[in-house]
Order: sequence, then C-alpha cells, then structure tokens
Amino acid sequence: MAERTFQRLQHIIRENGAGFVLLIDPDKLSRSAIAESIPRAVEQGVDVLFIGGTFLFQQEFNPFVEAVKKAAGDTPVVLFPGSIFQLSPHADALLYLSLISSRNAEFLIGNQVQAAPLVWKMGLETIACAYMMVESGKLTSAAFLSNSHPIPRDKPDVAVAHALAAQYLGMKLVYLEAGSGAQQTVPEEMISAVSRVVELPLIVGGGIRSPEEAAKKVAAGASFVVVGNYFEDQTNWQLLGEFADAIHRSRRPQ
Repeated sequence: MAERTFQRLQHIIRENGAGFVLLIDPDKLSRSAIAESIPRAVEQGVDVLFIGGTFLFQQEFNPFVEAVKKAAGDTPVVLFPGSIFQLSPHADALLYLSLISSRNAEFLIGNQVQAAPLVWKMGLETIACAYMMVESGKLTSAAFLSNSHPIPRDKPDVAVAHALAAQYLGMKLVYLEAGSGAQQTVPEEMISAVSRVVELPLIVGGGIRSPEEAAKKVAAGASFVVVGNYFEDQTNWQLLGEFADAIHRSRRPQ
C-alpha cells in the first residue's frame, strides 16, 4: 500500500527536523509558469506544496492542480482551500480545515459538511487541521471573510487552550496563521507555548519574509513553516534554497 500523505509529512519532520512549505495561489502563478517554477522549488528544498487562495479570478482550479502535481513529481501537493470550490482529485491530500479560533459556525462545521460529499466522491485523503488565526497588525482577508476575531498575539494561553481542544477532538495538525502578507508574524512565544503542550505537528505561516524569520519559527517549535506571499514576487525565488536550509537546520535542542 502506498504511503499516505500524512505519513509522508511525519517522515519529513523526522528526517529534516521541520518542513518547508511553499504556498501556491492559483491567482498569482500562471499556468504557463508551472512547468519551470515547481521543479525549481522542489530542487531548492521545498518539502511540501500547498495550493489555495482567497479567490479564483484567473483560472480553473482543477487543471491548475493537475499541472502542479505533474510538475511536482513525488513532492506532496496538499490543498489548502479558501472555499469549497477549491477541491481537486489531482492533489495528494486536503487539509480539512476547521477555523477553531472562530465562533462562526459556517467556518467551524458548515462549510465542512457542504464539502464532505464532494471530497468523498473524489476519494481525497483528508488531514483534519485546526486552523487558528492570530492577530497580525492588520485585518486579513481570512478574518474579514470569516467575520472572525483572531487570537490576540499577546495571549498565548488562549492559543494553547484552542490547540488542546483540537488535539482532544482528534485533529492531526494545528495551523497558526497570521495571514497572507501579515505585518507581524505569529509570535515565537505563542508557538513555543503551543508546542510545549500539544503533541500534534504545528504549522506556522503568515508574513514570513526571510530565512532568519523562518528559522526562529522552527526554533520555537514549528514543525512546518509556510511561505507564500513573499514568493509571489518571482525575483525572490533565488532565496528558496536559503529558506530551505534555514528551516531544515533549525531543529530545537532536545
């Protein structure tokens, strides 16, 4: 039996200490650029590709995912959906997100129920993921569209309580998200507090713009660091390898 995607993610953590995730927004990467860009990212050390965005203005989602998966080879391609319209059977897996920092029922369970029959028909592997928005200095698209308040950045105990609830509910991942283009990243104090208590792999993303920032997130306890907005500028792709090296060598002392 082929190794499941979640097992592959666990393997990346064991082998590298932490994983480098490149978030691809279909509205920001043209279909014609996929064949060159994706193999380059993999060659430079990207461990996982997330696909998702707030909207879909530029192209159809399913053919885009198919093209990315073809170019990515064995590298896991995981859907990070902005809506139930961002589903494709060509991905390796789907982050089955519940916005647990919200009190908006649609983003806690409503959209998940609507998506369930589609996911079942596609045969997609699902990875239950507790998605937690963290205050980042400005109103993000996710907070605005979900009509939700992010967790205050100076309240790590609130984040810990939410992450523990996710663990007890049987989720497999916790995602601390400052938001695309965030002014401030998720605080290391919050990452450390969550990682000390919760046994689940911890994903951290939002506003990370340098290898040094990425390394700090890993040192604080992140299992995966997600960078997306920064690499929408193709001139920054020359730093992919530096991000990968910083993330992979920043395992916390045991």
